Amino acid sequence: MKVRAAVVGLGWAGRELWLRLLSEHEDFEVVAAVDPDPASRAAAVAMGVPAHTTMDALGPRTVDIAVVAVPNHLHAEVAAALLRRRISVFLEKPVCLTTAEADALAAAEQNGGILLAGSAAAHRGDVQKLAELLPQVGRIRHVTLAWVRARGVPQPGGWFTQRSKSGGGVLVDLGWHLLDVLTYLLGPAPVTQVIGSVSDDFVSSGAWSATWREDQPTDVPAGNVEDTARGFLLREDGISVSLQASWASHEALDASVITIEGSKGTARLHCTFGFSPNRAPERVLTLTREGTTQQIPLPAEPIGTEYGRQLDGLAGLLADPGRRGVAVAQARNTVQLVESFYASARAARPADHAPQFAPHR
Repeated sequence: MKVRAAVVGLGWAGRELWLRLLSEHEDFEVVAAVDPDPASRAAAVAMGVPAHTTMDALGPRTVDIAVVAVPNHLHAEVAAALLRRRISVFLEKPVCLTTAEADALAAAEQNGGILLAGSAAAHRGDVQKLAELLPQVGRIRHVTLAWVRARGVPQPGGWFTQRSKSGGGVLVDLGWHLLDVLTYLLGPAPVTQVIGSVSDDFVSSGAWSATWREDQPTDVPAGNVEDTARGFLLREDGISVSLQASWASHEALDASVITIEGSKGTARLHCTFGFSPNRAPERVLTLTREGTTQQIPLPAEPIGTEYGRQLDGLAGLLADPGRRGVAVAQARNTVQLVESFYASARAARPADHAPQFAPHR
């Protein structure tokens, strides 16, 4: 029997990703879509999906799981409401924006549906190949994580760049993916020290926008979040981490780079996460030991494969009672790290020179 799925939120991700991917996947039947915007609902109806104005039309007798793709500030509220209705939820990052929201989700999940968190980058074939190299690098000492776009600010002036709706800038957006990859590669560990800095040189100019998203122009002239975040983290297990996330830069191409330095070698992946057309020409994974660098073959896969791959095991996760509480616990750890990062960045800059990034209070 197929899993009955609904998509809540029909922005770019809801329309272009989840409606299509769920419709194409053999494990799912898309039974409903929800969005207050008439044009968005019309797009769903054109795909043969019944569309509704509110979540009142969804219930546990007709929907097994809801994929939530609403703006960040609504993630926890919408997910909690669905969980309380005993509808399980698949929620893309960020799962929540504050520890208080994490607590609310935990309470809603306790006697309701199961919360599952999306983490696309960890499902990439090249990231999985990188994970296979870890035994060969020995004891891990340091990790460098970077996702730097050439031009990729999402809808300048839209909700992504308004801290009241996004919860933060590129750190909450791209940085969350990088932190998820870190946990996938190394396992969870408390972060004991965080030093962070942010800047906003590009966020208020449409010239640096993510054109592939086809966002509609907005009459809000500027954003008030950071477009670049740089930080240094120290985990409780002694591993240090350098992190950089940028929506825009002076580079010609977008690049995602993960470098893992160990006692016996260094593994490095150079690729491009996401859907940007400004991509690195090829994905390269290398292993360097004692002065010799070996290039590791990578599986061929179309752009965006990792998003559909998240759905492959979703039906099994829904049936596993051990998944209850896992997504919330991981999200709480990430939110606490993000809060510490922003606190460090605020302390490092005079108030009259600092970007107005999210305070996460």
